This record gives sequence, structure tokens and C-alpha cells, in this order.
Amino acid sequence: MRYELLVGLRYTRAKRRNHFISFISLISMAGIALGVAALIVVLSVMNGFQTEIRTRILGVASHVQIADARGGLADWQATARGAAAHPRVLAAAPYVTGQGMLSFGRYARGALVRGILPAEEARVTDIGTHMTSGRLEALREGEFGIVLGTDLARALGAFTGDKVALIIPQGSVTPAGVIPRLKQFTVVGIFNVGYSEADSGLALMHLADAQRLYQIGGAVSGVRLKLDDLFEARTVAREVMAKLGPDVYASDWTRTNPNLFRAIQIEKRMMFIIMVLIITVAAFNVVSTLVMLVTDKQADIAILRTLGAAPGSVMQIFMVQGAVIGVIGTLLGVAGGVALALNIETVVPALESALGFKFLSKDVYMIPDLPSQVEWADVSVITVVSLLLSFFATLYPSWRAARVNPAEALRYE
Repeated sequence: MRYELLVGLRYTRAKRRNHFISFISLISMAGIALGVAALIVVLSVMNGFQTEIRTRILGVASHVQIADARGGLADWQATARGAAAHPRVLAAAPYVTGQGMLSFGRYARGALVRGILPAEEARVTDIGTHMTSGRLEALREGEFGIVLGTDLARALGAFTGDKVALIIPQGSVTPAGVIPRLKQFTVVGIFNVGYSEADSGLALMHLADAQRLYQIGGAVSGVRLKLDDLFEARTVAREVMAKLGPDVYASDWTRTNPNLFRAIQIEKRMMFIIMVLIITVAAFNVVSTLVMLVTDKQADIAILRTLGAAPGSVMQIFMVQGAVIGVIGTLLGVAGGVALALNIETVVPALESALGFKFLSKDVYMIPDLPSQVEWADVSVITVVSLLLSFFATLYPSWRAARVNPAEALRYE
């Protein structure tokens, strides 16, 4: 073992005369550990939040939507067959969409009405697996059944079996003027996908009933596609659009909520910068610790220099001490941060129960629980950044140690 490493490790293990320096060393180590742990937890929560939002949105929406640029899609069967021929398309389902107002008793709520084929819809969305009451297959042609989101049903005070009135803006022309059309529907199911916009504002009915209600004949609003890889949605949309012709317009999920996902990415970058600054502050503590240590060890440095140690060797001795603080702090932070991030779904409910309030409100954050997803690439980047900051923090104090004049240091010893 090189003597620089041996002396540096001995200084680290030795019981110092100045206990204040030992205290500052521990604070520096703890600061690095807390900064690394906080950064891992925050980025894991941001990753989990992004994944959870995307999963919940795509569980209600679709990877790709195909519509006719001129309006309704008349021959939707041919469009669905053409799109399904793409190797990345797993399923295709038609839909009719429109606005409406639901009324039950003395309550009324606006809703997005979607006409679907239950069997086909189950292949492109996950709504059927999140039914809290009834079944999606209960939507049958001509029976005018409707499936409501759980928050929408709660706002109306409606339950399965109740009859609700649906008012749509496309009215009938009468001598008295344009009168909005009204149709009574029976609630045959209630779903809860955990995505507030869908749970509070989406109503499903059979495709044929929606076509009859909105008077569009055999046409549909579009066709929705499910892909084997959602991250290829933009490429698949372009290829399908080129195949089906200029009258067809295809949009992917990245364009449905672009501002939301862009905001999450920006928040993730900003949180990374903020947390790195916390680690940087802890690294500055390493600087102050080593500066005080160099001052405290000037006599030892002078003796080493007198025995023939080169300035570079003295510099390496103190770099070893700073590196030990940085490495131990980083490893403790990585271990603690990963452990907390992997168990965040257990820790957060316990804290909410103990403190008596909920960290995430579904109405604000669109999801009810705090998710977490550890990305090992992020952990690696955080570890490298922390180690580099700790290394750079040792350079100036070690350089100061190398410049100590032995004669001046030993003058008053």
C-alpha cells in the first residue's frame, strides 16, 4: 500500500485532538448522504408520477387516434383494417365522442360522452378492468345504457340502475326555436380508473346509441389504436397516416397532453438542479473540514516534508481523507435513498396516517397516491455527480497542505 493512502486512512481513523473537526467531518458526511438520498427519492417520485399519469391517461385514451380531416369517418371498418395491418398495432376500436349534460334529481354535470363497442373497447383501454359496479358489456345496442366515472356518478348522486337524463347541444328545430335534445339513460356501470378527468367527466354508451343520439348515421368520430410499444406512437401515427391517405389525420398520445408531460420533464430537471445544489453545499463543508484539518496538522505535514515527502504526496494524503468522507456519504445516501424510494408507497401512507392529512389530492394531482419508480440510470448519475463534487472539494485544501513551509510550521513547536 502506498504510504500516502496509508497515512490518509490513518488520519481518518485516528482520534483527533480537535473534536470540532471530527464533528464537522460527520456533518459533511451526513450532508452528502442526505443530499444524495433526497435526490434519489425526488427523481424516483417524479419518474413514478410521470409513469403513473401516462398509464392512467392511456388507460382511458389510446396510443393513436385516427380521424377524418373533413369530419366524421364514414367507412371506419376499412380504416380500422388498414391501421390494424401495421405490425405494431395490437388492436383498433371505433368511437363516437360529443359533449353533453347529465341530470339526475336536482343535480346536473357536464360530461364528455363517448360511444364505444364494449368488446372492441376492452382491447384498447383498461376501463373494463376498473369497474366498481356493473360491467362494460352491459352496454347493449338500443337499450340506452350508460357507464359513468365514479366521481361523476357521486356528483350526480346516481347508482347502478338509476335513470339519468342526457341533454346534448345538437338540438331539434321547432317553431319555438332550437330545443336541445334530451334522452333518458339507465346507469349500467360505474368505473374508477384513478384519473380525475375521466372519473369526473366521462360517460360511456354503446356506439350505435351514440350514433343515433348525435344523428351521424353510420359514421364515427374516429378509430383508436393500441400499440405494442407506446413510445413508437409518433412514428406509427405518421406511417398509418401515409398509408391511409391524405384525408385521414392521425394523432398520438404525446400530442393529447403535451403540456402536462413537458411540465413534468421540466420539474424533474429543476428538482435535479436544486438537489445537486444541496450536495454542493455539503461538498463545501468538506472544503471547510479539510482546511481546518490542514491547519491542525501543520506540524505533521512539516515532519513528513522533512522526512522527504514530496508536495504531491502530502496533497494525496489529504485528498484521501476528503475522498473517504465523500465516498462514505455517497454510499450511505444511495443505500438510504434507494431503500426509501422502493418503499415510498408504504412510508407515505404511514406518515399521512400519523400526521392526519393527505400529501396528494386527486383533484389537484390527478392521482390519489404517491408513486415511485427507481431508475438505475438516475442513481448512477447521482452517484457519479456526488463523487465528483466530493473529489473537487478536496483539491484546494490539499493544495494548501502541499504548500506548507516546514520551517514556518515547526518554528513554534
